[in-house]
Amino acid sequence: MKVITRKDEKTREAGEWKILTGNHAVSYAAKLARVQVVPAYPITPQTTIVELISELIASGEMNARMIRVESEHSAMAAAIGASAVGARVFTATASQGLLLMHEMLHWAAGSRTPVGMAVVNRAVGPPWNIHADHQDAISQRDTGWIISFVSSNQEALDTVITLYKVAEHPEVLLPFMVCLDGFVLSHTYMPVYLPPQDKIDEFLPPYDPPHWKLDPSNPISFGALVLPNQPYQEMRWSIHRSMEKALELFEKYSKEYGELFDLKHGGAIEEYGAEDAEYLIITAGTIASEAEVAVDEMRKNGKKVGLLKIRLYRPFPSNTIIRELKGRKGAIVLDRSISFGLSGPISEDVRAVLHSFNIDTPVVAYVTGLGGRDITYADIENMVSRGISLIEEGKTPLILWYKMRRFEKW
Repeated sequence: MKVITRKDEKTREAGEWKILTGNHAVSYAAKLARVQVVPAYPITPQTTIVELISELIASGEMNARMIRVESEHSAMAAAIGASAVGARVFTATASQGLLLMHEMLHWAAGSRTPVGMAVVNRAVGPPWNIHADHQDAISQRDTGWIISFVSSNQEALDTVITLYKVAEHPEVLLPFMVCLDGFVLSHTYMPVYLPPQDKIDEFLPPYDPPHWKLDPSNPISFGALVLPNQPYQEMRWSIHRSMEKALELFEKYSKEYGELFDLKHGGAIEEYGAEDAEYLIITAGTIASEAEVAVDEMRKNGKKVGLLKIRLYRPFPSNTIIRELKGRKGAIVLDRSISFGLSGPISEDVRAVLHSFNIDTPVVAYVTGLGGRDITYADIENMVSRGISLIEEGKTPLILWYKMRRFEKW
């Protein structure tokens, strides 16, 4: 993970440094974004996000309305309703709570409500597990939500603010989730820079729905029944088109935000040591931070290895993947989730993109780190070294599992 420096002393003085957990960084992001409505339901390891927001609201530091609901399903229903009347909305959840929201996630996207949400990635049960795993977010990949993974507390704050600007654009109007690994980020303290509120206000103006909003003086309905010969399919095409626009805008606004506050995390993909690399590691979340150390160590030993960190998973940055992998000797993809019966979801997306454009760069796919199993830079070095050997031998298995414990057959 890179150390963030700030050359502009005026910017340093205008903002504020705090030592924050990833969860609290997200809470302050909601405050800086001037979120107006927060439907909230607690679940480990997300709870401290909405707890801090409730404290900020109670103290008068944040001008927003918190709605206490009876479940995550209700939280998303309330978020959709609040967004439909023109409010900027934020909520947070994790794991089983995100799964309970699943029906309403489709409603949020189909209704074109740009709700913001933090997802603190946690393994899905059973067996019961409260540690980092991307299965919860990956299971929502086809709901029409913009999905981002972050690898530091600073990136979590900055990405929430940036994605509000993307999501509320008239050509996008889609909800988004910012995903941070449970406990690895959510409960770990790091120095976080909070940009000055007036500068954030310039970057992110108030939300003003461009087309319609619910208003008692002008009643309308949305989400009504459509028949097969009516524009259901066209509406899905519209969501897909807006996803493509979101990718373009995320690149633009990430650069704009980075230059404005000297907080640069890259665009949809962040590169590390990739310029002259023969082999590229591709991964997301906090494993990417460990991968940076692995890249440094392997470079010392003469191996030309680089890293592509997936920041934006949906929409998928296909063009960047094509550009970066064309002409390389191979890619080693590390997934912290599994598409049962096939392979890792990111690895399959990478393979599909390469196949579609007739690029023959070989891909070795690992699934690892599930249920919070610790993956260190040394583990990544081992996976990459084995992956390179397999590529050199002309072998690219559909899936490899790493760091498995032995257990007896039951």
